[in-house]
Amino acid sequence: MTALLSVDGLHTYYGSSHILFGVELEVREGEVVVLLGRNGAGKTTTLKSIMGVIEFRSGSVCFRGQEIGGRSSDVICRNGLGYVPEDCRIFKGMSVRENLEVARRAGRTGASRWDEERIFELFPLLKQVLAQRADSLSGGQQRMLAIGRTLMGNPDLILLDEPSEGLAPIVVQQLILQLKALKSAGLAILLSEQNLGFSLELADRAYIIERGEICWHGAIEQLRSDADLRRRYLMV
Repeated sequence: MTALLSVDGLHTYYGSSHILFGVELEVREGEVVVLLGRNGAGKTTTLKSIMGVIEFRSGSVCFRGQEIGGRSSDVICRNGLGYVPEDCRIFKGMSVRENLEVARRAGRTGASRWDEERIFELFPLLKQVLAQRADSLSGGQQRMLAIGRTLMGNPDLILLDEPSEGLAPIVVQQLILQLKALKSAGLAILLSEQNLGFSLELADRAYIIERGEICWHGAIEQLRSDADLRRRYLMV
């Protein structure tokens, strides 16, 4: 199957500091892929490099067979790639409804698969707080709003950076169900995570990054069954 997103030989620097060393990964249509690694391994930098938030030094990022490296984040977004950063970046002084409306955009083909009503089916709590300012929401509600706002742009693939970070266990379980619903709807997802249990529930395949390099990739079942692999790369 042809990759929806293909990252090849990515090298990214912060100033003179070399952070990513030839990162390679791919995501196929309708697939959930997780990028796992310890804190500081390069997960967030990888997503930011893909999304054009950080300019990579060399390598290639192709989306639907087209090179998107070097393009601005807004252009990449219009091409069908959505991004939910770890800190959500919602508009805190605006209401929930305004946050959703400002992101409304038809999809790549002009179709609008996602609108407010469909987002409320996925995140019923958002409908109850539509008029509230975004900064009054709980951490879990803000994460839902950030994902919902991204969906309003009708992406073909979304990048989720540490979606379970800082959430209570009961909220994490709820988020797993909601992301499974997105997967069932055919949306491709690339997420970065430290939470192994969260990842095992959702992903089809996994990549492990360590010190800016991909050191392992394979089916999620391999990771689930190989305790030595988990201990070597993921245990703190």
